[in-house]
Amino acid sequence: MNNISRRKLVQSGGAMIALGASGTLLTRPAFAQETVKLGLLHSLSGNVAIAEASLVDAEKMAVEEINAAGGVLGRQIELIVEDCASDNSVFAEKARKLLERDKVAAIVGCYTSASRKAVLPALNRAKGLLFYPTYYEGLEQDKHVIYTSQEATQSVVAAVEWLAREKGKSFFLVGSDYIYPRTCNKIAKPTIARVGGKLVGEEYAPLGHTEFSSIINKIKAAKPDCIYSTVVGGSNVAFYKQLRAAGLDGTKQTLLSTVVSENEIEGIGKENAAGYYACMGYFQSLKNPKNERFVKAFKAKYGAGRVIGDPMQVAYNSVHLWARAATVAKSFDPEKVRDAAANIELDAPEGLVRVHATNQHVWKKVRVGRAMPDGQFDIVWESPNPIEPNPFPKL
Repeated sequence: MNNISRRKLVQSGGAMIALGASGTLLTRPAFAQETVKLGLLHSLSGNVAIAEASLVDAEKMAVEEINAAGGVLGRQIELIVEDCASDNSVFAEKARKLLERDKVAAIVGCYTSASRKAVLPALNRAKGLLFYPTYYEGLEQDKHVIYTSQEATQSVVAAVEWLAREKGKSFFLVGSDYIYPRTCNKIAKPTIARVGGKLVGEEYAPLGHTEFSSIINKIKAAKPDCIYSTVVGGSNVAFYKQLRAAGLDGTKQTLLSTVVSENEIEGIGKENAAGYYACMGYFQSLKNPKNERFVKAFKAKYGAGRVIGDPMQVAYNSVHLWARAATVAKSFDPEKVRDAAANIELDAPEGLVRVHATNQHVWKKVRVGRAMPDGQFDIVWESPNPIEPNPFPKL
């Protein structure tokens, strides 16, 4: 026990779990020679952890399911979970550790685009493979990344088309001031023009901003039919409260966000979010047998009060997609797994997803939901077919 004297060991079923002094979790099945290592790279602490830490729960559940079914290529998955503490430099450091020291077969992780870009040098140097489970702005295709959530065109175009068709033709765009909202709005503006709509305002607030009275006054003066929001994170608590206090409660104008899931509503407050809309690939309320089993299993494992947002479900999918691609490749070699991932399909809780043949993003359906008083979404529309990813639109 000398070589692990600084770790606390506990027995969990057939696995030995080591809790390192740094907070790193190492899940080691009893027969290490029969395992394959998978790295989970997320923020379990710091300001992004409120959104990101829950993804690890979904990923762990996927690993347990795969291991219970016999593992991958006859091997049990051994998890190495790293806390990147909401610091992009730590993401880079931990990615190097996972790839170069731990020799993981793949990594599932990152949340923000900045954290993903921080790990690209390590992935390229080690010729590793990352499954990235968060919706993002697109404009990237790295041969060492499989992008398992929607890129911006898949949600923005569908959202604007639905709003113009169902709610009105005048639009006000509001977002946080960084690459995702600005890219989404670059996609939204030509879409608004194409559907015969009119742009009546566009405003941005700094990340973390909590005083929206000036922007809200501009929205009220413009009197748009539709407000398309890419305000992110904790700013939404203030934004949604202040909208409602100003009388913009969704009854006269329709507000739709492409960044507010069930998890964000927990922070915003159910009473503050009710009546507003979101456009996502997945909602917990989705009615199909696969999702109902998924939600039941997740709540049984983590508690009846837990909710599942889009990135959590995609994180769960990501583990299964990696396992399926490795099985098709008959190898854990990252390059062979990446090549085998092309056109891989998964019957996921959200429905059928398929990795694109060439651009390493996924075909998937997109849905619009209206937030209800219980914090869940009433799904009011879904695309009839999976939407092809287009990570490099003409802007």
